[in-house]
Amino acid sequence: MNRFTFRTPPAPNKVETAARPPRGGIYTAMEKRLLNEFQRDFPLTPRPYAELARALGTDAGTVKAALRRLQANGAISRIGPVFRPNAVDVSLLAAMEAPPDQLEDVAAVVNSYPEVNHNYEREHRFNLWFVLHADDSDRLHAVLDEIEARTAIPVLRLPILDDYHIDLGFDLAWHN
Repeated sequence: MNRFTFRTPPAPNKVETAARPPRGGIYTAMEKRLLNEFQRDFPLTPRPYAELARALGTDAGTVKAALRRLQANGAISRIGPVFRPNAVDVSLLAAMEAPPDQLEDVAAVVNSYPEVNHNYEREHRFNLWFVLHADDSDRLHAVLDEIEARTAIPVLRLPILDDYHIDLGFDLAWHN
C-alpha cells in the first residue's frame, strides 16, 4: 500500500513532475490535465511553460499559477531534474521499522529532508522505505543520523548496487 510522497526518478537526465494522487478538493480541468498528462516527459525546452500552455490552450502565466496552486495544496511536491542514482551525487535506500501508530509522524520527519527523493509504506516489519540523495557521503549519513535522533528509530542503510526505474505515474481517476 503506497500512502506517502511519490517522487520516483524518471529515465536518466529527464525532467518530470512528481505528482501524488489527489487529496480531495476540486481541481480545474487544466489542473487535472497538468497532473495527469505531464507526470513524466516535462518539456526540455528553453520555454517549457509556454510549451505546456500551447498544449493546454492557455498562456504560460496561467500554467505557472496553476502549478503553484497544485504545489501549495500538496498535489505535487516539485518540478525539476532527477538523475540516475550516484551519477552526480551519492544515494542509498533506507528502511525503518516504525511502530504502526507512529508511522505518519515518522514519515513526516523523513519527508522534512530535501535529500529524500521518495518514500513509501510496505507491509513488512520494515514498513517505511525511502531513497536519499546528497552531495556527498558525509551529508547523506548526517541526514540519516538526524532522522534516527529525531525518531529514536534505527535506519537500515542499504547502498544502491543496481538501479531500476519503476514508473509510479498514475492515471488519475477524477470524480469531481
